[in-house]
Amino acid sequence: MSGFALLCGLPWLLGVLLPAGAGGRSSRPTPTKAADFDRVYAGTVNINREELYSFNYTSKPGQVDAARVYVKSDSEDLQYPILFVVRQQKGVLSWQVPLIFRGLYQRTYNYQEVSRTLCPSEPTPEMGPSEQIIFVDVASMALFDIEYELLVTRLKSFQLTTDKAFNFTASPSQPQYFLYKFPPDVDSVIIKVVSETVYPCSVVSVQDIVCPVYDLDHNVEFNGVYQSMTKQAAITVQKKDFPGEQFFVVFVIKPEDYACGGSVPSSIKGKGNHTWNLQRTKSLQVTIVPSIKESDYVQAMLFSFLSFLSFYLGSLIVAFVHYVRVQRKTSAGRYSPDDGSGTVATSHPITTGTPEGNSYGAIDYLDNLEGPLKTLKQVSELTSLSPASSTTTIRMLNPHCCPEPAWAKSWHTAWANTTQDTEKLDLQTLSAGQYSEATANTRQNAAAFTDESSSSGGRQLSSPERGPPHGSDTDSSVEEESDFDTMPEIESDKNVIRTKMFLYLSDLSRKDRRIVSKKYKIYFWNIITIAVFYALPVIQLVITYQTVVNVTGNQDICYYNFLCAHPLGVLSAFNNVLSNVGHVLLGCLFLLIVLRRDILHRRSLEAKDPYTLEYGIPKHFGLFYAMGIALMMEGVLSACYHVCPNYSNFQFDTSFMYMIAGLCMLKLYQTRHPDINASAYSAYASFAVVICLAVVGVVFGKNKVWFWVIFSVIHIVASLALSTQIYYMGRFKIDFGIFRRVVMVLYTDCFQQCSRPMYMDRMVLLIVGNLVNWSFAVFGLVYRPRDFASYMLGIFICNLLLYLAFYIIMKLRSSEKLLPIPLFCIVATAVVWAAALYFFFQNLSSWEETPAESREKNRPCILLGFFDDHDVWHFLSAAALFFSFLVLLTLDDDLDSVRRDKIPVF
Repeated sequence: MSGFALLCGLPWLLGVLLPAGAGGRSSRPTPTKAADFDRVYAGTVNINREELYSFNYTSKPGQVDAARVYVKSDSEDLQYPILFVVRQQKGVLSWQVPLIFRGLYQRTYNYQEVSRTLCPSEPTPEMGPSEQIIFVDVASMALFDIEYELLVTRLKSFQLTTDKAFNFTASPSQPQYFLYKFPPDVDSVIIKVVSETVYPCSVVSVQDIVCPVYDLDHNVEFNGVYQSMTKQAAITVQKKDFPGEQFFVVFVIKPEDYACGGSVPSSIKGKGNHTWNLQRTKSLQVTIVPSIKESDYVQAMLFSFLSFLSFYLGSLIVAFVHYVRVQRKTSAGRYSPDDGSGTVATSHPITTGTPEGNSYGAIDYLDNLEGPLKTLKQVSELTSLSPASSTTTIRMLNPHCCPEPAWAKSWHTAWANTTQDTEKLDLQTLSAGQYSEATANTRQNAAAFTDESSSSGGRQLSSPERGPPHGSDTDSSVEEESDFDTMPEIESDKNVIRTKMFLYLSDLSRKDRRIVSKKYKIYFWNIITIAVFYALPVIQLVITYQTVVNVTGNQDICYYNFLCAHPLGVLSAFNNVLSNVGHVLLGCLFLLIVLRRDILHRRSLEAKDPYTLEYGIPKHFGLFYAMGIALMMEGVLSACYHVCPNYSNFQFDTSFMYMIAGLCMLKLYQTRHPDINASAYSAYASFAVVICLAVVGVVFGKNKVWFWVIFSVIHIVASLALSTQIYYMGRFKIDFGIFRRVVMVLYTDCFQQCSRPMYMDRMVLLIVGNLVNWSFAVFGLVYRPRDFASYMLGIFICNLLLYLAFYIIMKLRSSEKLLPIPLFCIVATAVVWAAALYFFFQNLSSWEETPAESREKNRPCILLGFFDDHDVWHFLSAAALFFSFLVLLTLDDDLDSVRRDKIPVF
């Protein structure tokens, strides 16, 4: 038993009796060397030897003392690095030399020189002056000696001053940070950092007063707010976010530049240790300036709302003046309709007993002609075709719409027997009244012949008396277009009318007013549904984005203009959101203006005013309501986008701009083509396809050649198909036989005989329009612009402006007038759009680039010290869209006293 105890105690005896160095490292404490600041200490360390230095200094109340440690070693042995441990009153800081940084694809970069700033100390006034000690421990586990150098200095310029620039340098292994304290009268400041060189890429961070400070590339994102930087950076800091009313500004240089848009040199691709960028030193300048005060927020909000509320005041004044003028004209008996020739009509050509719901745009003449032969002769000569060729042409455009009734064969035979006894009607001398009269009698005689053939299986046309009773103008969905347009004879009549050489508004406003109005109301209700379902997830998404930015502090997520980004509440750039209030207010004002016109129009209809029924452009307000909602939603979604603008949500800002442009073109076309405009379902389906293409283009449109080839082909084919439908007034049927009919038309009109286009004005517009669209397609295919969404929007805007210019030119060619209000709106639209586009092209940020590259474009505020160039674009574009809508609303007010059979279609 005693032998076993002796055996167990033997190791202890050996540890006591053997010398300290014989069994391993000495357990004796390392002696401390008193050291001085600003003195270089050189030495060696190994597994058996370490050095401990102590630096003493006195810290006074109100004085912030910070020290910086500089170390260097020529050793590149990663297995046995030198370990430096710095102990202070508030914490411990340690690192190794060589200091290793990791880059993309796990590349490593080793630095032999390291410089770190120690956490500062500041005694409280109650403590009085205090002695501070810094211990620096140098050690290594190497079996051989490793040399090192050590230098500790006290920083004289550690605290930043308001409105005073400070210059310094930094590198990946030698980061810098400084202290800033809020002055008593400053609640918010902007930290502006600039550099003359783009690279190396750097990071600017704002951190609370916490030790240790995260000042290395791999941990700078652990605390505070940060953003990457090339030549410029700016961070807005509010006093309320820092209870101590002070913070650290940290500057870190990254070992690689890929985060800032740079690339890794091809010579060092692959894993391994690289020293090519050890000289990544960057000179920086930091300036901290006060930001705006609360009074500036109030002033900016008042300016935004009052500026657009002034439009309400102006609209009230215009409405009042218009009311006074109408009352004066009515009392003086001077408000009479114009017959289109410049003279004032003295009597109503339409009896008040005409049913409201039947043929609201057509004027029925009761003059008796000699018979169907003369009528057919007039119509065929009006279209420059014989009856047989007229029918052939119509069937070629739409072979399934025109079955030949039995009475048509007798017409063709009779025409062949009487061709020598008839005489052509001169198209140049044919008056508009004769033309409309012939058209009306064509329909009248066609109905007569249909009645005669009803005994042989034909279907009888409905008479006006069988129309819906007056007062049944409801929103019921039971009445549809099929209620009045299902008979083959009417379809044949439709083809005859729409393929005439000269069309008037009465020819294209023959459908029931109530049903057409309901058709256009669908635009309004559908866009409300789309807006709700589109906006709710958008709002939820941008709130999530903003929350992520606030929680993580990563300001590279959102592409703001950081030199003019004023936070409020949870929003980082409240000014960019506030500037969209104009779209909402002016959209609401436009809805009120349209509602006023709609109410006045309904009152006239209820009073059975014949001028309202048979004069001027048919009033349908569904598209106008949809345009007003679209303008308001553009403001809402643009504000949502600017909560956190980035690559992922840019389509929020442009989706309703596509819809606005499309709705404006549809409204412009519907003005003189009320019976053949696109339905709401097909229009919104087309907008959905456009938005899908825009999203796909944003994702794949940067460098994918295949995408641009497919998109260009789709663009050109869609332009040709739409041009065909416009040229033939929707009577060119698109089906599997379209290619055969196209070849037939080309052979007949181009090869067999080169004839002049029947609709020259339409042909000129469509040729110019196709050239513009093909130019866009070729430009996209060749240059492949990175901002595909703006490229698509440019296509829509150019087509809209082209069509509007064509419409105004044709209106003036037709001897129509521009009243003062639409003329003012046209001038205001042109001026405001020009100013708005100037500010739009002042690029202040770009999510097509890296966040650091985008910040190079940031600029200070230009309006009230609160709004930047893009905010001014928001203001002006809202006003420009409002004036554009007013142009479409008032452009044809001069035709309110002109009969519809005198208003040309173009």
